Formats: sequence, structure tokens, C-alpha cells
Amino acid sequence: MIKRRYGSWDELSILGFGGILVDNTEASEAERLVGLAIDSGINYFDVAPTYGNAEERLGPALAAYRQSVFLACKTTERDGERASSELESSLRKMRTDYFDLYQLHMMTTKDDFDQAVRPGGALETLIDARDAGKIRHLGFSAHSVECALALLEYFDFDSVLFPINWAMCLHGGFGPQVVEKAKEKGASVLALKAMAYGKVGEGGERPFAKLSYGPIMDPELQDLALRFTLMQSVTAALPPGAEELFGQAIRIAEDFKPLSENEVERLIMLAKDPLAMFELGAVV
Repeated sequence: MIKRRYGSWDELSILGFGGILVDNTEASEAERLVGLAIDSGINYFDVAPTYGNAEERLGPALAAYRQSVFLACKTTERDGERASSELESSLRKMRTDYFDLYQLHMMTTKDDFDQAVRPGGALETLIDARDAGKIRHLGFSAHSVECALALLEYFDFDSVLFPINWAMCLHGGFGPQVVEKAKEKGASVLALKAMAYGKVGEGGERPFAKLSYGPIMDPELQDLALRFTLMQSVTAALPPGAEELFGQAIRIAEDFKPLSENEVERLIMLAKDPLAMFELGAVV
């Protein structure tokens, strides 16, 4: 699988492994899925305490490969002491002494920003943890253009994890400005929601229990959508947390090639479908 530069030293597979994939699985199933990822050339793994028991499952399954993979984790805590406690808990569960990347998670509102960057806030604590060798790189995930831009301007983060989705980029204008700001600041971009199609309507049934949105189900559109995201200035993309979609994403990433002009034009037309748009401030 193709690898791309993250920062000055690391190279990540263009497709990552979202830890939520192993939430609520048996240990043997987690080992199988991790083995599938490793055999496919994936070296970028991402997890968070908010993903159910994913840390308890992924830690043991990944232990044998720890030194050859890039391991990312996150915290939703904005207070420094609570963020430190959550970091230590994640290190124990993941059976590691350090994370390659640790991220402020789901940064969305002005309050998220203010609380995280204030004296005694989470960012201050994570900088200290980086200085202590528990974190190699600092980043954040965001679902708000405004919050992402403010964070990139405020601090020299190593990366931003952000929705880079075909429909939102082509028809909603949501995402390109974050990619441009990251490039200006020298931060890598990690992509979410590449294979997303739209929100699940109120009372609607989720096609996959671990996904809060409706994914693309058409194989041809899955291919076009993921390739579109990988054509942007991103280091890697995290696929949806469902095995069926993960397997399809592996196949697409292994054979990745840029879209043709005709394929881009087709996506531009499809992006006008209102079903293929999120309420941009509520992408989760």
C-alpha cells in the first residue's frame, strides 16, 4: 500500500485502521482484523476512549506489531488533569509507553477551544506529556471549520483529523479551507468521512450500528469517493468502522489511482444530491 509522509520522519499508509472497528468484538476477532490490516500494508492505527472497549481489544491485538506501526489516540477532555488521567489510562489499555500521535478530540465549539488552550487546559498538559516522551506528535480532530482554523493558527500542531468528503468539498465548500491552512502551517491532514453519504434521518435505522451516518453503499461510488479524498493533500484516510466497508476501502487503497476528469465531473453532479450533504456543524 502506498505510504505518504507525516511530518518530517514518519510515513503512513494512505488507509488507516479505525479502532472503533474492534469495539464490542471478541479478542480473536480483533486479532484477525488487525492481522488483515497489517497484511494489507496498513501501519496507521487510530483509537479513542470513547470507542467503547476498543482500547481493551486493540491493545493486546496490536502488541506484537507496536514498534512497526504509527499509533494515534485522542481525548475529549478539555481540563488538563482529566486529560492527563485519560492519557495514562489509554497508555495502560493500549499496552504502550507512548503514542505516536495524541489528539484533542472532537474540537467543535468556541468553548472547546477556550477550555482546551487556557492555562491548566488539556493542550498544556499534552505539551508536558510530549516533553516527557509519552507523546511524539500533537494533533486534534475537529468537525468545525472555524474551530480547526483557530487551532491551526493558535499552535503548531503536527496534524488535523478532519472530514474530507467528496460531497462536502465539491458542493458544500466544507474542508478545502482547512487543508489549505494546514498546508500553510506545515501540518499533515488526516481524513474522516471519505465514504460517507449523508445523515441518518430522525427515527431512521442505521445500516451499521457503529456509524452515526449513512455510508455510501454503491461500490462504484465508494471507489470514486475514497479516491477523491486521497487525491486531496491528505496523508491518510480513516475508513468507516464496519468490516464490510473496511474491506472495500482496503481494495480501493491497494489499487489507488487519481480520478480522471470524467470521474471528477460525475462526482460534481452527484454532490448536488441533497441527501449527500450533512448538516455541516454536526458531522460526528
